Amino acid sequence: MCQSEARRGPELRAAKWLHFPQLALRRRLGQLSCMSRPALKLRSWPLMVLYYLLPFSALRPLSRVGWRPVSRVALYKSVPTRLLSRAWGRLNQVELPHWLRGPVYSLYIWTFGVNMKEAAVEDLHHYRNLSEFFRRKLKPQARPVCGLHSVISPSDGKILNFGQVKNCEVEQVKGVTYSLESFLGPRTSAGDLPFSPDTSCSSFKNQLVTREGNELYHCVIYLAPGDYHCFHSPTDWTVSHRRHFPGSLMSVNPGMARWIKELFCHNERVVLTGDWKHGFFSLTAVGATNVGSIRIYFDRDLHTNSPEYSKGSYNDFSFVTHANKEGIPMRKGEHLGEFNLGSTIVLIFEAPKDFDFKLKAGQKIRFGEALGSL
Repeated sequence: MCQSEARRGPELRAAKWLHFPQLALRRRLGQLSCMSRPALKLRSWPLMVLYYLLPFSALRPLSRVGWRPVSRVALYKSVPTRLLSRAWGRLNQVELPHWLRGPVYSLYIWTFGVNMKEAAVEDLHHYRNLSEFFRRKLKPQARPVCGLHSVISPSDGKILNFGQVKNCEVEQVKGVTYSLESFLGPRTSAGDLPFSPDTSCSSFKNQLVTREGNELYHCVIYLAPGDYHCFHSPTDWTVSHRRHFPGSLMSVNPGMARWIKELFCHNERVVLTGDWKHGFFSLTAVGATNVGSIRIYFDRDLHTNSPEYSKGSYNDFSFVTHANKEGIPMRKGEHLGEFNLGSTIVLIFEAPKDFDFKLKAGQKIRFGEALGSL
């Protein structure tokens, strides 16, 4: 018996030696779990980065001692995208030397497939900085506005999804939804808003559908970095209210939209609401990484991507005043606003049941082309 124990002595010592780092690591992870949330994020970042960069087998011992990485979604959400977007915005405004403009803009054109023949000014040296190049205007006849259809595309882009709004859920891409109420914001009793206080989801949708026999429709258009970055009025309507949601600035490309549920509800966005000839109409400009700047031409009080904001907060502004009791009239095709790089436009509107989209999911579309009609 003693000889057996003697023979097992080296094995026991080896096992004890291997077990010691695990005990120390458990103790260290226990200390991490007691930290405040900001400190925990900071101290656990190296482990998380290693977990996603190295093969799983290389960090398998960590799982044995109780460490579990946050999900890839949570890891991505912890990236300071607002700070990065503000830094990118300042970089975009730096004036480039005349000799450097051609090579820099040519690289961007080649990377994202920009068609400069449509630009009002084709000479690359005309654009003093990246911001001016991103917000370039088009030639007057480059985007003819379709007059036969009641709703046109407000921008260049890719159709991610469209159709009727069902059960107060809207699809950002196929199979991934977000809440209509979370996206447009809670209802308020203010007289200048098209919402009234209620608690049920169906009542929220019913408050938007103001006319009997109408349905609620939506359309999501993704603007890639190489697309024309201005957006226009998609129909003849009157804008009565603006709601600004400060928020994250995560990427809104289709791959990310499939990955993160309610992505559009997390990101900073500007919701314009009002009425058209068939009732409620809204256009929402959704910000994205490096697209903290959303500009509405007639709204000088709007300031996006501010350094300080409260999560979940929003700011309301009414265009209905004693002097102007209707709001801001917009004609179909009229300039409405612009992004700094590329992002997403979401249309939510009511229309009669026979409204028909002239679209296919995933198709490319240009400003002025038909979205649908009666």
